[in-house]
Amino acid sequence: MTSVEPQKSGFLYGKHVRANGIRQHYLRFGGNGPALILVPGIASPAAMWAFVAARICEHFDVYVLDVRGRGLSEAGDHLDYGLDACAQDVTAFAGQLGLKDYAIVGHSMGARIAIRAARGKPAGLARIVLIDPPVSGPGRRAYPSPLAKLLELIASGKRGEVEDRLRTEPSVWPEAQLLTRAEWLCTCDERSVAVTHRSFHEDDVHSDLPHITVPTGLIVAGRGGVIQANDESEIATLLPSIVIRRVETAGHQMQIDDLEGFLAALGWILGVKFSGPATQA
Repeated sequence: MTSVEPQKSGFLYGKHVRANGIRQHYLRFGGNGPALILVPGIASPAAMWAFVAARICEHFDVYVLDVRGRGLSEAGDHLDYGLDACAQDVTAFAGQLGLKDYAIVGHSMGARIAIRAARGKPAGLARIVLIDPPVSGPGRRAYPSPLAKLLELIASGKRGEVEDRLRTEPSVWPEAQLLTRAEWLCTCDERSVAVTHRSFHEDDVHSDLPHITVPTGLIVAGRGGVIQANDESEIATLLPSIVIRRVETAGHQMQIDDLEGFLAALGWILGVKFSGPATQA
């Protein structure tokens, strides 16, 4: 795997496990401390979050999942890509690996998966952290990122033409992260992405929030446009125990726009302080 190097990264290995009836692939970092399952967004294989895992494995035993239909996890027309199936994947994954007192940290789609998983009150789940989850749903405003653009990016990735296209995007990604995105976009199953995008508008995760009993944190992108002030208020009303931090300078991809601000917010919620990036020898 060219995108994940063990030197100074805490990277241990990539591995497959069969859980919830499918092959699930994950990357493991650190190996010490409380278990933390990192669940990426709609078109983000695990490799795209490796640079984040390399930082947070200072305090946690980190498992970065390829959600079904992405990366090296099972994909195909035979799979259910709905929210319930994805949530069951995460809790079955934790059970198969025997994880105890674990956290789920989810970005965007991954945050909605964490909400649905927590509603089921799985054994061993200790907390969840929601990173800018889409708050669209029945009767609500649409998710701001159109499906067509995502599918076009994936199609260009499958043709081997996505790198140049990504360099024309308005947001500026660091070179290493841009190259990783270009390498792995082609592994995203188009139907998985389309079903997830439809789920953003058809599945009501707001109704899940009052049923969550584990400590929950929410990180909001100040410039993302996904969660607005009235959404924060509604979420806090539905789940009064939630703690909320904002990364004011960042858009929805806050791990790209302001990595240090994002890690500071995540660390505050988790009760740790992440140190600065490792210097190269």
